[in-house]
Amino acid sequence: MPVHRTTLPAITARGLGKRYGARWVLRDVDLDVPAGTVLGLLGPNGAGKTTTVKLLTTLLAPDAGYATVAGHDVVRDAPSVRARIGLAGQAATVDELLTGRANLELVARLYKLRARAARDRAEQLLERFGLGDAADQLARAYSGGMRRRLDLAAALVAAPPVLFLDEPTTGLDPRSRAGLWDVLRDLVAGGTTILLTTQYLEEADRLADRIVLIDHGRAIASGTPDELKAQAGAGTLDDAFLALTEPAEAAEAAAA
Repeated sequence: MPVHRTTLPAITARGLGKRYGARWVLRDVDLDVPAGTVLGLLGPNGAGKTTTVKLLTTLLAPDAGYATVAGHDVVRDAPSVRARIGLAGQAATVDELLTGRANLELVARLYKLRARAARDRAEQLLERFGLGDAADQLARAYSGGMRRRLDLAAALVAAPPVLFLDEPTTGLDPRSRAGLWDVLRDLVAGGTTILLTTQYLEEADRLADRIVLIDHGRAIASGTPDELKAQAGAGTLDDAFLALTEPAEAAEAAAA
Protein backbone atom coordinates (compact mmCIF):
# COMPACT_ATOMS: atom_id res chain seq x y z
CA MET A 1 0.00 0.00 0.00
CA PRO A 2 1.56 3.35 -1.01
CA VAL A 3 2.42 5.73 1.78
CA HIS A 4 0.91 9.19 1.54
CA ARG A 5 3.54 11.89 1.21
CA THR A 6 3.63 14.75 3.65
CA THR A 7 5.50 18.02 3.92
CA LEU A 8 6.60 17.20 7.48
CA PRO A 9 10.03 15.61 7.98
CA ALA A 10 9.83 11.87 8.50
CA ILE A 11 12.92 11.94 10.74
CA THR A 12 14.32 14.84 12.75
CA ALA A 13 17.22 14.91 15.19
CA ARG A 14 18.81 17.80 17.05
CA GLY A 15 21.99 17.49 19.08
CA LEU A 16 21.53 13.74 19.33
CA GLY A 17 24.13 12.06 21.51
CA LYS A 18 24.90 8.82 23.30
CA ARG A 19 27.63 8.03 25.80
CA TYR A 20 28.87 5.09 27.82
CA GLY A 21 30.38 6.39 31.01
CA ALA A 22 32.56 9.35 30.09
CA ARG A 23 33.00 8.24 26.46
CA TRP A 24 30.71 9.75 23.87
CA VAL A 25 30.05 7.37 20.99
CA LEU A 26 27.73 9.84 19.26
CA ARG A 27 27.69 13.61 19.71
CA ASP A 28 25.70 16.58 18.37
CA VAL A 29 24.09 14.84 15.39
CA ASP A 30 21.42 16.82 13.51
CA LEU A 31 19.22 15.18 10.88
CA ASP A 32 16.29 16.22 8.69
CA VAL A 33 14.84 13.57 6.41
CA PRO A 34 11.85 14.59 4.25
CA ALA A 35 9.16 11.98 3.74
CA GLY A 36 9.60 9.81 0.68
CA THR A 37 13.38 10.28 0.46
CA VAL A 38 16.51 8.30 1.30
CA LEU A 39 19.14 9.50 3.75
CA GLY A 40 22.45 7.67 3.64
CA LEU A 41 24.59 7.54 6.78
CA LEU A 42 28.06 6.88 5.43
CA GLY A 43 31.10 6.02 7.51
CA PRO A 44 33.57 3.34 8.59
CA ASN A 45 33.01 0.66 11.22
CA GLY A 46 32.63 2.19 14.67
CA ALA A 47 31.73 5.63 13.33
CA GLY A 48 28.37 5.77 15.14
CA LYS A 49 26.00 4.75 12.34
CA THR A 50 24.43 1.79 14.15
CA THR A 51 24.15 3.81 17.37
CA THR A 52 22.21 6.45 15.44
CA VAL A 53 19.83 3.82 14.11
CA LYS A 54 19.31 2.34 17.57
CA LEU A 55 18.48 5.77 19.01
CA LEU A 56 16.00 6.55 16.24
CA THR A 57 14.30 3.16 16.52
CA THR A 58 13.93 3.38 20.35
CA LEU A 59 16.41 0.54 21.02
CA LEU A 60 18.61 3.00 22.93
CA ALA A 61 17.74 6.16 24.85
CA PRO A 62 19.72 9.30 23.97
CA ASP A 63 21.88 11.02 26.57
CA ALA A 64 21.67 14.34 24.75
CA GLY A 65 19.36 16.01 22.27
CA TYR A 66 16.10 14.68 20.91
CA ALA A 67 14.65 13.00 17.84
CA THR A 68 11.28 12.44 16.23
CA VAL A 69 10.24 9.76 13.76
CA ALA A 70 6.96 10.01 11.84
CA GLY A 71 6.09 12.96 14.06
CA HIS A 72 6.58 11.14 17.39
CA ASP A 73 9.29 11.68 19.99
CA VAL A 74 11.52 8.61 20.25
CA VAL A 75 11.61 8.83 24.07
CA ARG A 76 8.24 10.22 25.13
CA ASP A 77 6.21 8.34 22.52
CA ALA A 78 8.31 5.26 21.78
CA PRO A 79 5.33 2.89 21.20
CA SER A 80 3.98 5.16 18.45
CA VAL A 81 7.41 5.28 16.83
CA ARG A 82 7.72 1.49 16.87
CA ALA A 83 4.28 1.15 15.29
CA ARG A 84 5.39 3.26 12.32
CA ILE A 85 8.83 1.90 11.49
CA GLY A 86 10.48 -1.14 10.00
CA LEU A 87 14.03 -2.18 10.89
CA ALA A 88 16.46 -4.52 9.17
CA GLY A 89 19.76 -4.81 11.01
CA GLN A 90 23.20 -5.88 9.86
CA ALA A 91 22.47 -9.58 10.40
CA ALA A 92 19.35 -11.25 9.03
CA THR A 93 17.03 -12.19 11.89
CA VAL A 94 14.96 -14.82 10.12
CA ASP A 95 14.21 -18.14 11.84
CA GLU A 96 16.24 -20.72 9.95
CA LEU A 97 13.98 -23.57 11.09
CA LEU A 98 10.93 -22.03 9.44
CA THR A 99 10.15 -21.66 5.76
CA GLY A 100 10.22 -18.26 4.13
CA ARG A 101 6.42 -18.23 4.10
CA ALA A 102 6.17 -19.25 7.77
CA ASN A 103 8.64 -16.54 8.78
CA LEU A 104 6.50 -13.82 7.23
CA GLU A 105 3.23 -15.26 8.50
CA LEU A 106 4.68 -15.36 12.03
CA VAL A 107 5.67 -11.69 11.85
CA ALA A 108 2.24 -10.81 10.50
CA ARG A 109 0.51 -12.62 13.37
CA LEU A 110 2.73 -10.74 15.84
CA TYR A 111 1.32 -7.57 14.26
CA LYS A 112 -2.10 -9.04 15.12
CA LEU A 113 -3.19 -9.78 11.56
CA ARG A 114 -5.76 -12.57 11.33
CA ALA A 115 -4.62 -15.88 9.85
CA ARG A 116 -6.03 -15.24 6.37
CA ALA A 117 -4.68 -11.68 6.24
CA ALA A 118 -1.29 -12.93 7.44
CA ARG A 119 -1.18 -15.52 4.65
CA ASP A 120 -2.16 -12.94 2.05
CA ARG A 121 0.44 -10.44 3.25
CA ALA A 122 3.16 -13.09 3.28
CA GLU A 123 2.28 -14.09 -0.27
CA GLN A 124 2.41 -10.47 -1.47
CA LEU A 125 5.86 -9.93 0.02
CA LEU A 126 7.28 -13.23 -1.18
CA GLU A 127 6.35 -12.32 -4.73
CA ARG A 128 7.56 -8.74 -4.39
CA PHE A 129 10.98 -9.88 -3.23
CA GLY A 130 11.36 -12.65 -5.76
CA LEU A 131 11.04 -15.43 -3.18
CA GLY A 132 7.88 -17.07 -4.43
CA ASP A 133 9.63 -20.15 -5.78
CA ALA A 134 11.47 -20.64 -2.48
CA ALA A 135 8.54 -19.79 -0.21
CA ASP A 136 8.23 -23.30 1.21
CA GLN A 137 11.94 -23.98 1.64
CA LEU A 138 13.50 -23.71 5.08
CA ALA A 139 15.27 -20.37 5.52
CA ARG A 140 18.51 -22.17 6.43
CA ALA A 141 18.68 -23.31 2.79
CA TYR A 142 18.51 -19.71 1.52
CA SER A 143 21.53 -17.95 0.08
CA GLY A 144 22.82 -14.80 1.78
CA GLY A 145 21.00 -12.59 -0.70
CA MET A 146 17.74 -14.48 -0.21
CA ARG A 147 18.00 -14.16 3.56
CA ARG A 148 18.54 -10.42 3.29
CA ARG A 149 15.49 -10.11 1.05
CA LEU A 150 13.43 -12.19 3.48
CA ASP A 151 14.63 -10.03 6.37
CA LEU A 152 13.64 -6.88 4.50
CA ALA A 153 10.27 -8.40 3.64
CA ALA A 154 9.70 -9.08 7.34
CA ALA A 155 10.47 -5.43 8.12
CA LEU A 156 7.75 -4.41 5.66
CA VAL A 157 4.95 -6.67 6.87
CA ALA A 158 3.14 -3.76 8.52
CA ALA A 159 3.80 -1.41 5.56
CA PRO A 160 5.69 1.11 7.73
CA PRO A 161 6.09 4.65 6.42
CA VAL A 162 9.70 4.81 7.70
CA LEU A 163 12.27 2.08 7.14
CA PHE A 164 15.69 1.79 8.80
CA LEU A 165 18.32 -0.35 7.09
CA ASP A 166 21.63 -0.93 8.86
CA GLU A 167 24.20 -1.96 6.24
CA PRO A 168 21.66 -4.16 4.45
CA THR A 169 23.95 -5.28 1.61
CA THR A 170 27.09 -6.13 3.59
CA GLY A 171 28.40 -9.48 2.41
CA LEU A 172 26.16 -9.70 -0.64
CA ASP A 173 27.50 -10.43 -4.10
CA PRO A 174 27.16 -7.62 -6.70
CA ARG A 175 24.10 -9.18 -8.34
CA SER A 176 22.22 -9.55 -5.03
CA ARG A 177 23.22 -6.02 -4.04
CA ALA A 178 21.89 -4.57 -7.29
CA GLY A 179 18.64 -6.49 -6.88
CA LEU A 180 18.14 -5.13 -3.39
CA TRP A 181 18.82 -1.61 -4.66
CA ASP A 182 15.97 -2.04 -7.16
CA VAL A 183 13.62 -3.11 -4.37
CA LEU A 184 14.53 -0.06 -2.29
CA ARG A 185 13.98 2.30 -5.22
CA ASP A 186 10.49 0.83 -5.67
CA LEU A 187 9.72 1.39 -1.99
CA VAL A 188 10.76 5.04 -2.16
CA ALA A 189 8.73 5.52 -5.34
CA GLY A 190 5.73 4.34 -3.31
CA GLY A 191 6.38 6.96 -0.62
CA THR A 192 8.47 5.08 1.95
CA THR A 193 11.17 7.03 3.77
CA ILE A 194 14.46 5.17 4.19
CA LEU A 195 17.43 5.80 6.45
CA LEU A 196 20.27 3.65 5.18
CA THR A 197 23.64 3.09 6.81
CA THR A 198 26.47 1.90 4.62
CA GLN A 199 30.23 1.73 4.27
CA TYR A 200 29.93 1.75 0.50
CA LEU A 201 30.21 5.11 -1.23
CA GLU A 202 28.73 3.64 -4.41
CA GLU A 203 25.66 2.45 -2.51
CA ALA A 204 25.06 5.85 -0.95
CA ASP A 205 25.63 7.50 -4.32
CA ARG A 206 23.13 5.24 -6.08
CA LEU A 207 20.36 5.33 -3.48
CA ALA A 208 20.54 8.41 -1.27
CA ASP A 209 18.95 11.80 -1.90
CA ARG A 210 21.24 13.17 0.79
CA ILE A 211 24.25 11.77 2.64
CA VAL A 212 25.54 12.47 6.14
CA LEU A 213 29.15 11.40 6.65
CA ILE A 214 29.80 10.21 10.22
CA ASP A 215 33.20 9.63 11.78
CA HIS A 216 34.18 9.16 15.42
CA GLY A 217 30.59 9.78 16.49
CA ARG A 218 30.17 13.12 14.77
CA ALA A 219 28.58 14.27 11.52
CA ILE A 220 31.49 15.79 9.64
CA ALA A 221 29.84 16.52 6.28
CA SER A 222 26.44 16.44 4.62
CA GLY A 223 24.91 17.13 1.24
CA THR A 224 23.68 15.50 -1.92
CA PRO A 225 25.91 12.84 -3.46
CA ASP A 226 26.97 15.28 -6.18
CA GLU A 227 27.80 17.99 -3.63
CA LEU A 228 29.96 15.65 -1.56
CA LYS A 229 31.73 14.26 -4.61
CA ALA A 230 32.47 17.81 -5.76
CA GLN A 231 33.93 18.65 -2.34
CA ALA A 232 36.06 15.51 -2.36
CA GLY A 233 37.36 16.28 -5.83
CA ALA A 234 38.15 19.92 -5.20
CA GLY A 235 41.63 19.38 -3.82
CA THR A 236 44.92 19.39 -5.68
CA LEU A 237 48.12 17.37 -5.43
CA ASP A 238 51.28 19.37 -4.77
CA ASP A 239 54.74 17.81 -4.88
CA ALA A 240 53.18 14.36 -5.26
CA PHE A 241 55.33 11.37 -6.25
CA LEU A 242 53.83 9.06 -8.85
CA ALA A 243 55.39 5.75 -9.90
CA LEU A 244 54.53 4.63 -13.44
CA THR A 245 54.55 0.98 -14.36
CA GLU A 246 55.14 1.87 -18.03
CA PRO A 247 57.94 4.45 -18.69
CA ALA A 248 56.43 5.12 -22.10
CA GLU A 249 53.47 6.74 -20.33
CA ALA A 250 55.63 9.40 -18.66
CA ALA A 251 54.99 12.12 -21.26
CA GLU A 252 51.22 11.57 -21.15
CA ALA A 253 51.22 11.65 -17.33
CA ALA A 254 53.26 14.86 -17.27
CA ALA A 255 50.84 16.54 -19.68
CA ALA A 256 47.89 15.58 -17.46
